Amino acid sequence: MSVLHLLGTAGDGGAETYFVDLVAALQRAGVGQAAAIRRHAGREAALKAAGVPVKVLSFGGPIDILTRTAVAGYGRLNEAKLMLAWMNRAARHTPKGPWARIGRLGGYYNLKYYAGFEELVANTEDIAEWIVAQGWPAGRVRCIPNFAAAPADGAGLDRATLDTPNDAPLLLAMGRLHDSKAHDISLQALAELPDAWLWVAGVGPLEGKLKAMAQALGVASRVRFLGWRTDPSALYRAADVCVFPSRYEPLGNVVIQAWAHGLPVVAAASQGPKALIEDGRDGILVPVDDAPALASGVRRLLAEPKLAKAFTERGLGRVVAEFSETAVVAQWKTLFSDYGAA
Repeated sequence: MSVLHLLGTAGDGGAETYFVDLVAALQRAGVGQAAAIRRHAGREAALKAAGVPVKVLSFGGPIDILTRTAVAGYGRLNEAKLMLAWMNRAARHTPKGPWARIGRLGGYYNLKYYAGFEELVANTEDIAEWIVAQGWPAGRVRCIPNFAAAPADGAGLDRATLDTPNDAPLLLAMGRLHDSKAHDISLQALAELPDAWLWVAGVGPLEGKLKAMAQALGVASRVRFLGWRTDPSALYRAADVCVFPSRYEPLGNVVIQAWAHGLPVVAAASQGPKALIEDGRDGILVPVDDAPALASGVRRLLAEPKLAKAFTERGLGRVVAEFSETAVVAQWKTLFSDYGAA
């Protein structure tokens, strides 16, 4: 084994989902690896099904002195040459040893947790530039984007299972029910689109507030809160437009996934989507916190199917060139090779 992945979070979110996707992809590519994660039955099962050895550790707070020791022991047992820490909690528990320590950053994290690491990997150029601006040596940071993939034999979810008309324009919003994801803006936009329906996939602390808001806006009958889903591909394939109004979004993996599934996107011009989308060419960007503009973008895509198709074709082309599993895994293998781990 050459690479030991560390994930210290227990929740369900985009970073955790991508962790499993990338580790599984690396396994398919023949990378020798194992994972140490916080207890999560679904992730444990997914990693084991992919053939990746898994060790469950506590990854506790600052007084947890056992996890770091256990990680070191697991690394030595498996002859690790590189430890890859996903996010701050994992970085805190990544020990020094006869291995390189690499941090994988999907946001603007506190770099104190990565002191002494050989290198940092950002999933956007903007994050990489920010890391350097914080004083990190430019030669010790690289950008490797997330990949997106749509199963070739996948099918859209039957709308009837969610009591949604087959002939209604269907909007899809993906992401944690948190203020940063701006699902409230999607609900306000829906109020201006009387024929459309909205599926919201995600969990989070604002669920009650968002459901109450849907009632107050008079759109509750046309909204389905789906909770945490393990079938995102089926959701992308069932929808007509992806809405992504995040107020704060370092990357915007939803945009890449929508492109991979041939789904046109209307997104707020926050950091990640603004860096990904070329407005008017492969998607529509609207101002942050502007529900009427979001509704107008959706209305335009629904009224101009040729435009929507052109956007999805260009988006899919970008996925193949920039965000395919093959392209991204090759970059990770190059990094591992640089540290003798491949």
